[in-house]
Amino acid sequence: MKADLHVHTCYSNDGKTTMEELLEYAERHGIGCVAVTDHNSFEAYHELKDNGRIIIIPAEEVSSAEGHIVALGIDRLIPRDRSIQETIDLIHEAGGYAFAAHPYRWWSGLGVKNTLNYPFDGIEARNGRSIPSANRRSERLARKIGKPMTAGSDAHTPRHIGEGYVEVPDDLTTWQEVVEYIMSNRVEIVCSHSRHMKATMKYGIKSIGEWLLRGCKRM
Repeated sequence: MKADLHVHTCYSNDGKTTMEELLEYAERHGIGCVAVTDHNSFEAYHELKDNGRIIIIPAEEVSSAEGHIVALGIDRLIPRDRSIQETIDLIHEAGGYAFAAHPYRWWSGLGVKNTLNYPFDGIEARNGRSIPSANRRSERLARKIGKPMTAGSDAHTPRHIGEGYVEVPDDLTTWQEVVEYIMSNRVEIVCSHSRHMKATMKYGIKSIGEWLLRGCKRM
């Protein structure tokens, strides 16, 4: 089963995907599980959790003071702008796991030093919006320290859902089982890199411009 572990909806301030669009696109493209990782929002999970069509993992992309952290399996909203350690502690208190998101993305990633120096539960090894070289470095970093890996599309519109995912057994039926399998560090990670380099560069320039307009504040 394909599990896209980094998807945004219209509850992210830069996302456009509605709940129904997410479900329809995932079903149409054989994606059986999605982690909804809206920026500093937990609203979409409550709308999607009982959909009866695909597995939804309760998650969030949290803007810590130093960069983005993906929280998987949480039971509440994690506040933004806290230190890395406090953010990790809050994720653990919420029953979840803290993953360093796209660590080599310089305007929103944590960087190597922070990723290594804090007790993350895992690393996002592949991200559909990152350039291939950054993904290769992320995967090497995760393998070097032996931490569980995730992969996701980082989709902000429906058509990009599934451009990054992990493979998990088809007989898993709950999000808890999927997260447990992820934490066993046995997943196969996949990233299609179907986006043209021009589109990737356009996204990067847009994101950097928005970052500067926010006064270099994380989204």
